[in-house]
Amino acid sequence: MIRLTLAQMRRSIGRLAAAGVAIAIGTAFVTATLLAGNAITRTTYDAVSSQYAQADLIVSAGGATGSPGSDVDAATLAAIGELPGVAAVQGISSDGTELSGPHGRVWATVAGRAVDPRLEPARLSSGRLPQASGEVALPATLAVQLGVAIDDVVSSSRYTADSTGAPQVDELRVTGLLATPSAFLSIGGTAVLDGHQADEWLAASTGGPVSWREAMVALDPGADAASTISAVQKVTGPGAAVQTRDQRAASEVATQTGSTAVLVGIVLSFAAVSLLVASLVIANTFQVLVAQRTRTLALLRCVGADRRQLRRGVLLEAMVLGLAASGAGALLGVGLVQAALVVLGRATDVPLPAAVTVTLGSVLIPLAVGVGVTLLASLAPARAAMRVSPLAALRPEVTTDGGRSGRARAWFSALLVIGGGGALALGVAVASHTSMPLGLAVGMLGGAVSFVGVLLGAVFWVPGLLGRSGRFLGRGIAGRLAAANSVRNPRRVATTTGALFIGVTLVAMMATGAASATQAFTVGLSESFPVDVVVAGVPQGQLPPPLPTGLADAVATVDGVSAVTTLAGPVEVTIPSDGTVSSSSVLGIDPVTAREVLLDPGQLAHLTDGSLLVPAFTGLTDGSVVEVSGPGGTFPLTVVVTDLPQMLVTTATMRGLDPSAAGAEIWARLSDIALSSSVVADVQTLTDGSGQVLQVVGAAIERAFFQRVIDTLLAIVVGLLGVAVVIAVVGVANTLSLSVIERRRESATLRAIGLTRRQLRATLAIEGLLVAGVGALVGTVLGVAYGWTGAHILLAEVSPVGLTVPWRYLGLGMVGALAAGALASVLPARSAARTPPVEALAAE
Repeated sequence: MIRLTLAQMRRSIGRLAAAGVAIAIGTAFVTATLLAGNAITRTTYDAVSSQYAQADLIVSAGGATGSPGSDVDAATLAAIGELPGVAAVQGISSDGTELSGPHGRVWATVAGRAVDPRLEPARLSSGRLPQASGEVALPATLAVQLGVAIDDVVSSSRYTADSTGAPQVDELRVTGLLATPSAFLSIGGTAVLDGHQADEWLAASTGGPVSWREAMVALDPGADAASTISAVQKVTGPGAAVQTRDQRAASEVATQTGSTAVLVGIVLSFAAVSLLVASLVIANTFQVLVAQRTRTLALLRCVGADRRQLRRGVLLEAMVLGLAASGAGALLGVGLVQAALVVLGRATDVPLPAAVTVTLGSVLIPLAVGVGVTLLASLAPARAAMRVSPLAALRPEVTTDGGRSGRARAWFSALLVIGGGGALALGVAVASHTSMPLGLAVGMLGGAVSFVGVLLGAVFWVPGLLGRSGRFLGRGIAGRLAAANSVRNPRRVATTTGALFIGVTLVAMMATGAASATQAFTVGLSESFPVDVVVAGVPQGQLPPPLPTGLADAVATVDGVSAVTTLAGPVEVTIPSDGTVSSSSVLGIDPVTAREVLLDPGQLAHLTDGSLLVPAFTGLTDGSVVEVSGPGGTFPLTVVVTDLPQMLVTTATMRGLDPSAAGAEIWARLSDIALSSSVVADVQTLTDGSGQVLQVVGAAIERAFFQRVIDTLLAIVVGLLGVAVVIAVVGVANTLSLSVIERRRESATLRAIGLTRRQLRATLAIEGLLVAGVGALVGTVLGVAYGWTGAHILLAEVSPVGLTVPWRYLGLGMVGALAAGALASVLPARSAARTPPVEALAAE
């Protein structure tokens, strides 16, 4: 029986290849996801552990989980250094300063040089590390930005705790260039100072004794780590955690890779969808094979084979197919991850591994999943093979009957749909009025239950939709035949349609959810931010410096910017309130140009000369008069309470408060909020080249970041689920092939009475269009409903969510599904058209 099964597999290699491709794609997803998750975790671990150099122990003042705790002060650090077995101890500190060079200014973090080479995380690429005050080693990327090399001088500008106006300026000579660290740790890297100078800067910035949140410890050769940990713990007290380097790095990785675990789970869920669709394709494939071998199976029964042998033959065929396809999928997954590592290694500075690390679990799990899914999908065809009667060998043709579905199935599916729909509505209500996490859990459960109900009930509604849709695709003989043939086997066509609309539903759901969330997020940003883009200087001390001359005109020329206004100031003024005098920062604005920039121009409706716009949180009463004092004198101003986040006066009033006030902020309005990403990038380019450290904020900035995340997620989702749709197309082709086998006599008879080959091919093409079109239509409707509901649940607490239909995605999905249905009919149609009319007579 084994030899016979293998021989039959060789004869059906083409049909089995279609199912093999489906299961290989699914297992490739599983393999690639597991390997990618391992690579991300390993990369994060290496990046995190690199900041601890070759330390033996890490003392964390905040505990292993980063919870608040007392810092490690100088006395504690010294006490640790005197313990037996401790060779050196180094506090981990980082401060910030603005560095200036010939090409501009950058903000950089700085740290002191380690007292022991084993505790030095910086890696030199050229030159040397600082050995005295006034020296600095710069990351190579920062040196390029500043336009300096070794032995050049950079200027450091920083504000200390006791700064009253001017910053503290130091001249630093560059002694070395550092290799760029991992992007996980810092942007651009950390500059290294002499240790004593770094401690002095840290003390000056905090205004008190130097302390560190973490400290690194190097042990003497042969020192016992366990006893040293106990000794260090006694010195530091219960508020700190003492861990080995590997333990500390592992706890940091567990914190940092929470989102990675979520991402891996999401991708694995898409792999599960692909495997589910693949199982439907495999089931249809084996149904085709059983139908093709009906006479062979019947003859085997005649010569003595029993039913269990036939079932074992089908299951053996499924196991061999599962092993071969899963093995190919696992190899494909390894290849995909390796290719991704090569591409990303050349495109980024993240220290990715050069080769993929294949673990036993990353191979065995996909193989087990692939073989298991294949065996489960073959159970129903195996039972069909058992039911083949020996008398079937005497019949020229066997037409399988899909049978009728029972009332229990109908009632159960209806109950699931109604119950799941009710849970969805309940989830929306709970998220809106009680708890978003609870509403999300209820909504997800309701969505899953209702979707299962739709799948179970497909056998009832799919034939009706196919029959009605057939009337619109053709009124000729081909159209009528296609409509009639498409509903002859309700179970099989429902399974095929279900395989297709699973993928379409998920694509439509993600696209609709993303579009609705983006619209709701845009509305929420309009309420939180008064303008699209704000360009302002970084505060140095109490007030930010004036903006570079001509920057406002440059921003106005950016493609996509429709209006720009410049705010003067800021001026530090004193305002009496409730018997006290407070100091506040006020900006001057031109109401005429500002109304063209504000997202809500009505916010400046009551701003006139002699009035002061204040946020509601200031506690000032609307309509009251306050004496406002500035460098130019004291003026009585009428208070106007508004929801703007800043205190504003007109430019005329600002000239009275401070005649020397210069441009402090630039507000810009975008012609189209959809242009956020490109406009923000252009404005950032202008500010980077201005020679001054500037910040760019506003609604467009937040939306651009949000849109990039959404676009990336959509690209991943559509790509992954697109594969599920491709697998479903194989299912459509298999269904049509089985239809051709069952209707061979009928096709030959139709040819004998005048049906042309073109009409026969058109019949199958229309049938493929019907199956694909109905699946895509139902999937689109379900996806839109699920997507809007999910967005409403997630964002109910943030902003009202309206239904935003992504017509472009849905249209492309529908066109793609119809094209796939037509393509799936090509090979079955060719097979049917080659059937000679004389077979109708020869069969008798």
